Amino acid sequence: MRISGAESVVMEALWRKSPRTAEDVAAEVAGPQGWTEATVKTLINRLLKKKAVDAEREGRRYLYRPRLTRDAWLATESGTVVDRLFGGRVAPLVSHFSKSGRLTAEDVAELKRLVAELDDE
Repeated sequence: MRISGAESVVMEALWRKSPRTAEDVAAEVAGPQGWTEATVKTLINRLLKKKAVDAEREGRRYLYRPRLTRDAWLATESGTVVDRLFGGRVAPLVSHFSKSGRLTAEDVAELKRLVAELDDE
């Protein structure tokens, strides 16, 4: 399932808190994105068609909640990037960030910790 950048903004709002009405989601994301409430509702409808969210009727409104988990989406998105840009290998990705100065000392420490954990397994 492909989620666009705009759709991911709506999904992030739903992952943070759900169930939510379309108006609640719009109140959180529309302003910062420069969107109207109608734009947010259009994005929610796209996500419904993709089966990334569910809708439950409550009185005269609908409550929306994610069907797609954030972890599943991250796995797909990160796998796609690694496959497309780095031949499916993670080491060249890390190397790229290192060479471009994007890794902080904190990042390096965390990577060392993760590698140590993998070595212990």
